[in-house]
Amino acid sequence: MKKPLSRVASAVQASTTIRIDAMYKTMKAEGQDVVGFGAGEPDFNTPENIKTAGIQAIVDNMSKYTPAAGIDALRKAVCAQLDRDYSLTYTPAQVVISSGAKQSLFFALMTLCDPGDEVILPAPYWVSYEEMIRMAGATPVIVSADESSMFRMTAQQLDDACTSKTKALILNSPSNPTGMLYNREELEAIAAVCLRRGLYVISDEIYDKLVFGQPYVSFPTIGQDIKAQTILINGVSKSYAMTGWRIGWACADAEIAKVMSAYQSHASSAPSTVSQLAALEALDGPQESILEMQAAFEKRRDFFVKRVAAIDGVSCLKPDGAFYIFMNIKKLLGREIAGRRVDSADDFASLFLEKQGVAVVPCDSFGAPGYIRWSYATSMENIEKGLDRLEAFLGQ
Repeated sequence: MKKPLSRVASAVQASTTIRIDAMYKTMKAEGQDVVGFGAGEPDFNTPENIKTAGIQAIVDNMSKYTPAAGIDALRKAVCAQLDRDYSLTYTPAQVVISSGAKQSLFFALMTLCDPGDEVILPAPYWVSYEEMIRMAGATPVIVSADESSMFRMTAQQLDDACTSKTKALILNSPSNPTGMLYNREELEAIAAVCLRRGLYVISDEIYDKLVFGQPYVSFPTIGQDIKAQTILINGVSKSYAMTGWRIGWACADAEIAKVMSAYQSHASSAPSTVSQLAALEALDGPQESILEMQAAFEKRRDFFVKRVAAIDGVSCLKPDGAFYIFMNIKKLLGREIAGRRVDSADDFASLFLEKQGVAVVPCDSFGAPGYIRWSYATSMENIEKGLDRLEAFLGQ
């Protein structure tokens, strides 16, 4: 008789965003008229200079293993960018390059957590955080924020959620799925709690370059003491339209970085050499593409928010950054739409895709029942089509 599979692995839930996107792509491949708002990736192409660097790396036979923590030149480039953008000082020994920011997040949790530890997770949250905490053997402690606080957890909420088992906090600003941004005063108050409680902070700053009309505050800039307890996560996926290149990094205290590097050396080895060299060009080369994408996303955001505000039954706050609209559908729950009762965001998303061919992400598994996430990392034409179909759908 076969032995059972791992309880930890068997308990992992499939990513909602990937599931919805897979359904959308299947329908599209079948020739159906569908519009996708599920995937969290820019619709822009990788800039030409970055693609050229990747091609040149292949031509130059740069296809061997690199050090487990990544090539020294890229680690130096990460340090230079953080110094240039935020006056943050890191050394290459404090940087670990991984195969995407998601892998960096997971390895950070594996480095910090023992079975029985607790990790504070502000909700709404990116769906993978909760699963990764559980995969690391720790327990997620959900701290919910709502529209009254612009979906931002307060320092008091954090303090109230802490126990003797609390090991770390995951902080994501701008947030996926809400697009909301913590300001310096809020971050200082959170840092004070973390210092008093001795908590590590995993600060996911993957959307730091996609902020509209206000300054971005990188969490480690709050002070040297909290910087020593912070693992800063970032990468090239969102800012440079390089999702498929799979390059991210973690910046941390040298001791933490050393353990993460050792863990990575056994778990996955170094990321793709070709992708690392392309990422090096992204950081060292021209930065105009970031500004172009930022301007396009801001225009789409403004259009999206205005349209949603004019549709009965739904609403949204104006996000500060990233490329998501977090739509409140609570007024629709319990009602019939297109002849079927809608009792949850999952019901809504499934029916919307079935009846109108529009793929959106239900946020029940993001710790936010009653909300739908739209990604506006798509063309204005698709945004208009999707919102027109929303109006038609709700008219039923």
